[in-house]
Amino acid sequence: MPTQDHMKQTLQAYIDAFNAGDPKAIVALYTDDAVIEDPVGNPPINGIAGIEEFYTNAIAGGAKLTLDSPIRGSHGDRAAMAFTVDIPGMKIRAIDVMTFNADGKIVRMDAHWGPDDIET
Repeated sequence: MPTQDHMKQTLQAYIDAFNAGDPKAIVALYTDDAVIEDPVGNPPINGIAGIEEFYTNAIAGGAKLTLDSPIRGSHGDRAAMAFTVDIPGMKIRAIDVMTFNADGKIVRMDAHWGPDDIET
């Protein structure tokens, strides 16, 4: 199981790569068969090709991420972060929960946000 430090460093690397406009660096944090559900309740995105397309589109849309509080670890295989997505014309307040495998790669990302978390 990955350590809290590893999971927290991975989520910081995720934020840094996103804000640097580097979808390939984000995708490298995931396993090939990872799943994204963003937001929870939407159909999942399965596999690395879909995940790369998701992040490429988000970055191309001008989104930037700002942490709202420190990244949180767990006693298990998950870490979470509360952040704001700044998109031209709107903000989304979200909490992402990432699940890691034994090798420290992300196997699942669940994004928690809903209509009340969007500001225009």
